Amino acid sequence: MLFNSIDFAIFLPSVFFLYWFVANRNLKVQNLLIVIASYFFYGWWDWRFLSLIAISTLVDFFVGLGLSYHQSPSTRKALLWISIFVNLGLLGFFKYYNFFLENFIAGYSFFGKEISPNSLNIILPVGISFYTFQSLSYTIDIYRRKFEPTKNFIAFSAFVSFFPQLVAGPIERASNLLPQFYNKRIFDYAKAADGMRQILWGLIKKIIIADNCAEYVDIIFNNYSDYTGSTLVIGAVFFSVQIYADFSGYSDIAIGTSRLFGFNLKRNFAFPYFSRDIAEFCRRWHISLASWLRDYLYIPLGGSKGTLFNKIRNIFAIFLISGLWHGANWTFIFWGALYALYYLPLLLLNRNRINLDDVAEGRIIPSFRELINIGATFSQGVFARIFFRSESVSDAFSYIGKFFSLSLLSRPSIYPAKAQLSLNTIYLFISVFFIIEWIQRDKQHAMQIEMIKIPRMGRWAIYSFIIFIIGMYMPTGERPFIYFQF
Repeated sequence: MLFNSIDFAIFLPSVFFLYWFVANRNLKVQNLLIVIASYFFYGWWDWRFLSLIAISTLVDFFVGLGLSYHQSPSTRKALLWISIFVNLGLLGFFKYYNFFLENFIAGYSFFGKEISPNSLNIILPVGISFYTFQSLSYTIDIYRRKFEPTKNFIAFSAFVSFFPQLVAGPIERASNLLPQFYNKRIFDYAKAADGMRQILWGLIKKIIIADNCAEYVDIIFNNYSDYTGSTLVIGAVFFSVQIYADFSGYSDIAIGTSRLFGFNLKRNFAFPYFSRDIAEFCRRWHISLASWLRDYLYIPLGGSKGTLFNKIRNIFAIFLISGLWHGANWTFIFWGALYALYYLPLLLLNRNRINLDDVAEGRIIPSFRELINIGATFSQGVFARIFFRSESVSDAFSYIGKFFSLSLLSRPSIYPAKAQLSLNTIYLFISVFFIIEWIQRDKQHAMQIEMIKIPRMGRWAIYSFIIFIIGMYMPTGERPFIYFQF
């Protein structure tokens, strides 16, 4: 079920009504309702894959209990490996089986050996990369004795399957989300109103910015050999805008929806395109995945400590695995390797933590140096995302080859003009979008306006205008969120 669909527009208020007006007197019933609603939400896409969520939930619930009962190091380690094997086994089979099989065949062919094993027609379950990581972090934290296991199976099931963030995050930690299922929730109008504003901003990002950029991105990337270098620049920039607006838009809707039900999810994006270097960008983009890889991979490997070799190894490990997490394609591995190369000099020169505050804090206009740094960081990301968007590594290099041709100096032109909105209209929307985000960059989200003294009629006029703009300029048809494929 898509957040930007009529189905969800009916589903959400229905669950909201049952949650607050029917099940509000009994915490267990509320939690059970969340589980049922979450399974319905996920099953709307394909009910067959509900079994995967159920397996991950059952295994990690009982592994958690076993870790609290057994004190023997060998037994505890065996239990942890059961959780790792089940979760990563499910993820590996559905996401990477054919990828590794095809590369295995290609490796044999390189040495003159021909083999013909059977590939499988595997459908990638939506959200499997998210809920397996979320459930796995629960057992790892219990193994490390950082978190006590729950004996409340309904609460744990709700934690694993919580529908606002089930499909594309944020990837929550049990220490933050699970305890919220233990306590009685009381409806908070201010929190709900702010949640609705965040949902509205997420819809603007997805429908107005991401989906309209996507029309041009698809035209350009699918026919890149027909276009000039200047047009390919537009395509790469538009894709960077699209993927940010699409993914952070999903996170905004997820976080806002959770607030309607009395829950607080962790922030997943912190205006990353205003970053002054790649290290700051990595701290502000997909925060839940970055922190997961840091805590469960990077730090256990030694982090930034140890020999020069270890530092380089650890940086490449975290970025290459991040790339592979995104998809079973060499393009994502190249994308991850590029970010490792971007990040490594900052780490080795001990400059990876020099930009920890908000850019131009307390000022409207950034300094010239800040502006240059923001532009350079954004340009590095745009270049790397050519690999992220391309169908193959060879396509990415061909795209880049035309990117740096003499036609880079020509006037951009896109033909045929299949997009709903003109380029000038898209430029206007993107400019206004980033101006608003710049003004609100010290807030949790761009429509956090509860501290601004705007009369009620003025606020409702703004909301009505935004809804009108969404209805007026939304592309035809529903586009799935990009991260559904991961």
